[in-house]
Amino acid sequence: MTSLKVNPDLQKERSTCTFNIEELTNLLDTGAEHTAKRRALEEKIFNLKELKDDVPEEFLSHKDKYENAIRKAVMLHTIVQRNDPIKTNVNNFDKSNFRSTSNSIFKDVSPFLLQFSMFVPTIVGQGDEEQRKYWLERALKMEIIGTYAQTELGHGTFIRGLETEATYDEKTEEFIMNSPSLSSYKWWPGGLGHTSNYCIVMAQLKIKGKSYGMKPFVVQIRDEETHMPMPGVKVGEIGAKFAFNTANNGFLGFDNVRIPRRHMLMRFSQVLKDGTFKSSSNPRLAYGTMVMVRVTIVNTACTLLSKAATIAIRYSAVRHQSQLKANEPEPQILDYVTQQHKLFISIATSHAYMFCSYWLWDLYTNYHNEQNDGNFERLPELHALTCVLKVISSTDCTALVERCRMSCGGHGYMLSSNLPQLYSLSTAACTYEGENTVLLLQTARALVKAWDQASQGIALNPTMAYLADRTPAGPWDSSLDGIIKAFQKVSVGKLSSSVSSFHEYAKSGLSMEDAWNKASVQLIGAAEAYGRAVVLSVYKAEIERYSKIVSPSLKAVLSDLLEMYIIYKALEKTGDLLLYTQLSEKEVKALQRRYEDLLEKIRPNAVGLVDAYDYRDEVLHSTLGSYDGFAYEHLMEEAMKSPLNAEPVNQSFHKYLKPLMKGKI
Repeated sequence: MTSLKVNPDLQKERSTCTFNIEELTNLLDTGAEHTAKRRALEEKIFNLKELKDDVPEEFLSHKDKYENAIRKAVMLHTIVQRNDPIKTNVNNFDKSNFRSTSNSIFKDVSPFLLQFSMFVPTIVGQGDEEQRKYWLERALKMEIIGTYAQTELGHGTFIRGLETEATYDEKTEEFIMNSPSLSSYKWWPGGLGHTSNYCIVMAQLKIKGKSYGMKPFVVQIRDEETHMPMPGVKVGEIGAKFAFNTANNGFLGFDNVRIPRRHMLMRFSQVLKDGTFKSSSNPRLAYGTMVMVRVTIVNTACTLLSKAATIAIRYSAVRHQSQLKANEPEPQILDYVTQQHKLFISIATSHAYMFCSYWLWDLYTNYHNEQNDGNFERLPELHALTCVLKVISSTDCTALVERCRMSCGGHGYMLSSNLPQLYSLSTAACTYEGENTVLLLQTARALVKAWDQASQGIALNPTMAYLADRTPAGPWDSSLDGIIKAFQKVSVGKLSSSVSSFHEYAKSGLSMEDAWNKASVQLIGAAEAYGRAVVLSVYKAEIERYSKIVSPSLKAVLSDLLEMYIIYKALEKTGDLLLYTQLSEKEVKALQRRYEDLLEKIRPNAVGLVDAYDYRDEVLHSTLGSYDGFAYEHLMEEAMKSPLNAEPVNQSFHKYLKPLMKGKI
């Protein structure tokens, strides 16, 4: 329901805002021109009646959801391509693309998701010049629809354990693709079920009985005319899931499927006609696509959280409950400090990871340019960074999305609030593109190596440089820089302890592998602490940078959010700070008071801050979070769309209930 009126409570909230909302929107969009471009595209998309659902997605069958999503995906792609053709060069990617809301016509996700997030980027990153020219032209014209198949039934993050085989036959200059067991079937790729007709398959390369590790192969899985599976290809959809039910995730198996030699992507590794294998001096270069995807996951996490925060804060402004004082009206629940404590940190956290994602993208694009010049020096640091930031962003944002849902009480449990769906999309990121614990252990390996290098006097990369400072923590400094320094001391302390434990276990007679496994709980703690220190440092540096170009009023509110985030994290990690710094009980109490004062300062700007995300109602898909604030009216209107309300008496009454009630069963 669209109303010209606005709930008086929301009108009041917007009148108390102390900063220019449009200025913050432009900042989040990385420029006013990008805000205008995004809104123009949204206007075209959301004015199309054909992209609107008469029956909400949650009332559709599994099959109908997919078919409806395909219909909308085709229309959406056509509109987007007319306005902003997809670019293939990473250097042309603009950070403003992170704030694109075009895919929000799906309450779930697009079946084309992996075409542009994995299939095209992998060809760009791992194909040689000739392969890029051929495959990209076809993919960008949508002559072919692709996906990326790595995960198998039996293995996910452990890439070396994947079983799918590609055996080279030099007589025919072909690779023979085989799935030797049920556990080797590819499982989970989006769009694989019934959408894609081509697939980049990660498989074990075998030549004359020798294995050369995992390599990417472009495999046709369906006929381009009939869309029937190709001979020897077994493909289908994996079924209903917690979310991503319009992603069309699928399974894939091969029985002696032959593909041309040049269908192996050969930028970093080549198989010559006679079976000679040539490889890059640095095999890690082939993982560039994964690094890029993990950068985008950080932004996806904070985007989902910002939507949840918008819904929960707007609802909290119009929901009245209980009494703070006798004989007075029920207050807005946003007036309760406990509600502010639940919700305001979601705004600050979304900002922290949004600005970090922009910083991380710049880091990645700089590395990409250096890589093209033959400089791979920063690849290990970038890999460690993207692993840990993917982990803590997905973990933090998922927890806070759920907190937003619970802050809305029973109504937050309604699918029409969109909060359950946002949670299910967010929690998926804790597993895909590297399970979070496994990624923390990868970061831990980089940190242990850096620790040893620092011990030898070798200079470390920028984000790890503080690990060289082994001096004890000085007196507690309650400034923001002081608290960030304290988090670095926690990081150093945890890494030192975990390295010592690892070495002690090894000296006790355990193998290096067993010693690592036994120390792994400490090691993932050290990896997380490193990530926390990076986020705090980057968030503060980015706000200081932006503060030079924004108005004083916006600078003030951005500074309040930054301070609240850092204080909140200090209170959250009090145990670590007590262990590794000189934080005292008195100072903990001072931090708590400071935090409560910040909640009070941010309170008048709460609705303005979420309005600045600039999410249209069509993007939020929420009865509770609409811009007009008429949550109850929207809840009732959405309830009436249920097919069960299409008739006053359901046929089950006559078929089952009445016979039961009349004793005729």
